[in-house]
Amino acid sequence: MPQNLQWILIAAGVIAIAGLTFYIIYQWRRLRQHQRAVARTRALQAERRDSMIESIRILAMTLQQEQVEPSEGCIRIKGLLDHVEPELLSHSPYDVFQTIYEKTQHMPTHEARQQADPRLIQRLDEERFALEAAYADAIQEGAMAIRYYRFDGSVSASAGEPRTVDPGASTLQP
Repeated sequence: MPQNLQWILIAAGVIAIAGLTFYIIYQWRRLRQHQRAVARTRALQAERRDSMIESIRILAMTLQQEQVEPSEGCIRIKGLLDHVEPELLSHSPYDVFQTIYEKTQHMPTHEARQQADPRLIQRLDEERFALEAAYADAIQEGAMAIRYYRFDGSVSASAGEPRTVDPGASTLQP
């Protein structure tokens, strides 16, 4: 084989190796950037989840202390639980939040309430007050349980019941 051809093949091999090396480095950097983006996204999601859990605990406390209307507190807790741990809404005592939501879903809110006939609003308010009275004990029980619930994303192995923390033995800051 002529010596010129050998040098040309060697040069082509070196160029191919250099090109592949640059391509590998480029792909490795893209992978690292992707991994960092995924880590940032997970951190933001965890922060958002923690914020929603804190909001649930605060709402539960305001429900217990009767600082918010029971139906409004239940609806807000249900909305947050839909994002944090929706399967919890099918377990007792937490299912009261879903029940109140479903029974008040037909009632107008915000601007629709302001534009509705005052007699209709009065009738709906009476219906809501009766509902809140009928479920008062369940709402308080649900508020206490959700306030001390351990949001670790798992359901205990025993009977599929959600795990709560005993408030008397808890180190949580309620």
